[in-house]
Amino acid sequence: MERNEAAHIIEAILFVAGEPLAIADIAAALSLTEMETMNAVEELQRDFEENQRGITLRRYGDHLRLETRPEYAEYVERLLQPVQRQSLTQTALETLAVIAYRQPATKGEVEQVRGVKCDYSIQTLLAKDLIKEAGRKETLGRPILYVTTDKFLEHFGFSDIRELPPLPDPEPIDHDSTPLTP
Repeated sequence: MERNEAAHIIEAILFVAGEPLAIADIAAALSLTEMETMNAVEELQRDFEENQRGITLRRYGDHLRLETRPEYAEYVERLLQPVQRQSLTQTALETLAVIAYRQPATKGEVEQVRGVKCDYSIQTLLAKDLIKEAGRKETLGRPILYVTTDKFLEHFGFSDIRELPPLPDPEPIDHDSTPLTP
């Protein structure tokens, strides 16, 4: 199979799927190595960019997805008037942020950072497939370790977890200030 043909087949597969697909699954379907598949994907991405096509190909971790080119999204939304996605609560976002920056992290570690219980938030994030279990910590009680998923990357528009913005430096504590008296 020629690389050009592989690129076109990948485009067709991703178009029909409508959701992110694992690179390994695409490679298996085409009887190609992952390296050959990624070469075809890069060719497809170049074609989309050079020809300013209405769609683009995005990578989210080990998954690929066809998406509307951002500058054309408003026109698609006008026509389709998509149903608004249910957003995450502030509590769930905070829990997700702790897991994203500290992964792998246990529920206890998240609760220690947040200062409150997070059972419901973790269950919500698991149900939305934004986090997943990644084994158990080798410590007393062997608590479950959580990490973010490729769906997390997709949801927030990252290709890789290393694209998370850096955490701000903590505010220095001024030990020389006089305490307030009541």
